[in-house]
Amino acid sequence: MINEYFQTIRAALWQQAVEQKPLSEPLLRLHMQQGTGTLVFPLLPMTPQMKMVCLQNIQSQVKLSHTLQVAWNALTDAGIRPVLMKGAGLAALYPSPELRTWGDIDFFVGKDQYHPACKVMRDTFPDALKFDEELDHYKHYNIIADGVSIETHRVSVGFQHPIDARRYAKMEHFGMTNSQQLIANGQQLSVPEPTFNALFVMLHAWEHATTQGANIRQFCDLTLLLHHEAAVIDRPRLKRWLKALHLFDVWQLYMYVLVTYLGLPEAEAPFFSNGERLAVRGERFVKDLLNGKLVAPKSEEKVSSNRFARKWHTMKERLRNAERIGKYSPEYARHMKAETVLHGALRLFAKDRHWE
Repeated sequence: MINEYFQTIRAALWQQAVEQKPLSEPLLRLHMQQGTGTLVFPLLPMTPQMKMVCLQNIQSQVKLSHTLQVAWNALTDAGIRPVLMKGAGLAALYPSPELRTWGDIDFFVGKDQYHPACKVMRDTFPDALKFDEELDHYKHYNIIADGVSIETHRVSVGFQHPIDARRYAKMEHFGMTNSQQLIANGQQLSVPEPTFNALFVMLHAWEHATTQGANIRQFCDLTLLLHHEAAVIDRPRLKRWLKALHLFDVWQLYMYVLVTYLGLPEAEAPFFSNGERLAVRGERFVKDLLNGKLVAPKSEEKVSSNRFARKWHTMKERLRNAERIGKYSPEYARHMKAETVLHGALRLFAKDRHWE
């Protein structure tokens, strides 16, 4: 079933022919779980259910695109320079952008523009639901305008370790200040510089993989981003960044999946390797991802109301999570353990200290 699943995805990504036979119920469920259903359903004999899923997605994109245009114009009219992350910017890379599912809008505005941008969003959508507080140690401020979630980001990714945060901030500054222009649904938008965008898209997917679980659509995004931007990806810069964040091992894991399962040409997959050990980890990664085993199991340990006991419990959970991640990336697991111990010690003795 796994081979058939990826065969249909490759057909959607690279506009290849696929055998015209009804999709089995297990494959249908897998595509829905992995966010790839709308990409492949139009290539196959569609049931009423499949047609409805595609139609609902197209209708959703119309609403999202309208909200994006209103929010973007409001920010730029206020003198703010947003950069669109994920969503519509990545959907534009697909053969049929309207079929790539995206459910929210993410703007990067940076720390200097953060508070003015949050005010613009509240003023533009006065009836929106407001969930996040506008605090300087939060990654973003979130509102829901007519059912559409809009996240205004002061940082694109949060890190536990202050050294990681400082290093990434420099990468982020480069990627966002050197943003490039993109036309999506007739709207001119700014998206991150391609080399940084590749790092960010992978890192975002990895963040999901180590917490709430990733899906194959995120791998499709990175596949098409690397394919479209192959000529301009700055490989020496990317390698320096990956090494600095202890992510080179993770990146190679992702490249194994992109080449082996999604059909990305090796020449377009920076630092691709098919070494035996990496292949073993890559196969395990894909199998566990499809079976929902990347999500960290919930702890059954009772959490004490004592502050120190509670923080000790959190640190133990993070160390157990690092052990789990070590099956896929031993290098990053070692880094996770080191940052968890440091972060835990600082939290134990610095009650109100916040790290990016």
